[in-house]
Amino acid sequence: MKKIDIKSKEIAEIAGVSRSTISRVINNYPNVPPKTREKVMKIIEQYGYTPNLSAQVLAGKKTKTLGLFFIDQWQFSKDSSANLLITSVIESASAFGYIVLTNIVRDLKNPESIKNVKEIFYQGRINAGIFIGAENHEPIIEELIAEGFVIGILDQYLPGRKEPNRIVYNLNNERVASQAVDYLYGLNHKRIGIINGDLKKAAASFKFQGFVKQMEHHNLAINKTWIMYGHYEAGGYEAMSNLLKSSTDLPTAIFAASDSIAFGAIRAINDFSLKVPDDISVIGMNDQILSAYYKPALTTFRANYEELTTGITQSVIQAIEKGTGAESVIMTLGCTLIERESCKKI
Repeated sequence: MKKIDIKSKEIAEIAGVSRSTISRVINNYPNVPPKTREKVMKIIEQYGYTPNLSAQVLAGKKTKTLGLFFIDQWQFSKDSSANLLITSVIESASAFGYIVLTNIVRDLKNPESIKNVKEIFYQGRINAGIFIGAENHEPIIEELIAEGFVIGILDQYLPGRKEPNRIVYNLNNERVASQAVDYLYGLNHKRIGIINGDLKKAAASFKFQGFVKQMEHHNLAINKTWIMYGHYEAGGYEAMSNLLKSSTDLPTAIFAASDSIAFGAIRAINDFSLKVPDDISVIGMNDQILSAYYKPALTTFRANYEELTTGITQSVIQAIEKGTGAESVIMTLGCTLIERESCKKI
């Protein structure tokens, strides 16, 4: 569905009715003959017309509204870092006088979801959009960028894509994975596994690259059985449980792609009567609020989510108010190792 530059007056002329009739159809008023309603709706669908709600509601005033699209196929909203990301965007936008229209999108491949997201942009309900949790290459995001909308994206790497309305903020995921292997190697661990996320997402892909590169750098064997995948705590638990059920050949350390995954892995290790870090060391990434209070307290990499979300929100608002630059805004932020109790020297 492409954006059609057509107004209600033109729809009325094509349908052979008044503009007030078009308004009554759109707003589902009962005093419209069924045949007229059906005729108008067919024309609206044919031309892809959507009413400009910002003009209707605000009478031409600037909306000062951001759209936050949270792709939550794997129930990320249950993760404590999800709330932090959402509230940080809202607080940052509020400081500039913007409100945030938040949308939880379960599946960006679903035609109805795609239609709903596009309509929010086409109706002028928002000035720009920020996407969190999308796959690295998401067709709807690329289409919106191509049509000129200002789009902010957390976690994307598409070399050569330098459109000025593309604003990307990432964590240095490859370096974090490399540092995790270095840290564990420094504790004499040579049998190291990984529980990673969805490789279709840039963050997980870079974590895997960093893990493999640094394992090879230290001449450590990469055991395919110890390369696992999971989403959040439940996925970490399932991945670790499956390994413990199926094999006695176990790693001495695990790099979990997030603290939530690490929590699940630790819970599984405990359920199989093993201990962290005595039997298996576990290191995570993100440094959630609970990580310092977990038993054992989790060694992890601290991501500055406030800097990440504030940065992307401010960059998007700057593009709205001052215009875009010559090229994309692409920023990569580092993470800091936080040593606690879940890793042990052997």
